[in-house]
Amino acid sequence: MTSLGTIVRALTWAMLTLAPLPILAQSGAARCTARSGSMTPAGWTAPQLRKPARTSTGASESRATPITFVADVPLPGAAKRFDYQSLDTTTGRLYISHMHGDRLDVFDTRANKLVASLEGFPGATGVLAVPALHRIYVSVTGKHEVAVVDDRSLQVIAWVRGADFPDGIAYAPGERKVFVSDENGGADLVIDGVTNANIGMIALGGEAGNTHYDDVSHCIIVAVQTKNEMVAIDPGTEKIVARYHVDCDHPHGFLVDSPSRLAFVSCEGDSRLLVVDLRTMRTTATFKVAEGPDVLAFDPGLRRLYVACESGSLELFEERDGALTRLDAYRAPHSHTVAVDPTTHRVFLPLQDVGGRPVLRILSAK
Repeated sequence: MTSLGTIVRALTWAMLTLAPLPILAQSGAARCTARSGSMTPAGWTAPQLRKPARTSTGASESRATPITFVADVPLPGAAKRFDYQSLDTTTGRLYISHMHGDRLDVFDTRANKLVASLEGFPGATGVLAVPALHRIYVSVTGKHEVAVVDDRSLQVIAWVRGADFPDGIAYAPGERKVFVSDENGGADLVIDGVTNANIGMIALGGEAGNTHYDDVSHCIIVAVQTKNEMVAIDPGTEKIVARYHVDCDHPHGFLVDSPSRLAFVSCEGDSRLLVVDLRTMRTTATFKVAEGPDVLAFDPGLRRLYVACESGSLELFEERDGALTRLDAYRAPHSHTVAVDPTTHRVFLPLQDVGGRPVLRILSAK
């Protein structure tokens, strides 16, 4: 028979052996390298990026036929506004927040069919799939909570409180932390990706717009829309390390093209799109776009940027050698949100009211 002392010693050894693992995982994460005037590490070298193909006449193929209609897939629920989307490239599943339809739609982009439409998400705004954790995070404004959904069972496994109006969501993989914009609360909520616990709030000093992770600087970036700023947060220390002025009114949506060290910022107050160089934090270009610009999507293969505008326009741009060129505009009612599959170059545009019902419009980029 095993003695009580032997059992105690074995349990003690197990606890001593296992306890440091989360600490080691976090201590090995890179620190945020943002500093005054730059969000790019010193000595960083740009990777070789693929350029869009050109025809024999010298015009780019994407400009010749920028985008074409494929299909409208009917979606359930009310003919009301959609918000963010998140594509899990490992499974091909597209998660769509049907904000005023109070649900989360799950669309299989490989089979071109709706997999599920999950109810019980009133006012769903931000959504982010994190394949490494097998979880989908959904900002549910009607509950003032963030829902944590298992991507295998499609069941809610946790609700995280703390944000008044949760919105954009980002994930820092080294720290295994989730950062959620609290627009009304003027803060970023921090969630432990392992335990689903609220582990803190980072005060921003103004309304929080979208939130993204930059894998070159290893920083969480937040648009502070009422201060016309971009803020860099160290995900390890959960502290603000730098603030940068943005040359427009009410920057809410943005997207980071990390390899090119560019940020594309959509400004709701003056309907502008900015190109910001993340090496100098200076605005290198400004474009006037349709009213209500918000969600952006980027196709790294075609170097194509999409800007979804609530007024009914999907603005198309091409990035080449750090410069942005306007291609075209695709007209669609209430085109508030856009997503792109970088493998097939298909574009997904949920529209709230086409013939009295919501649809997922699929477009093909060439």
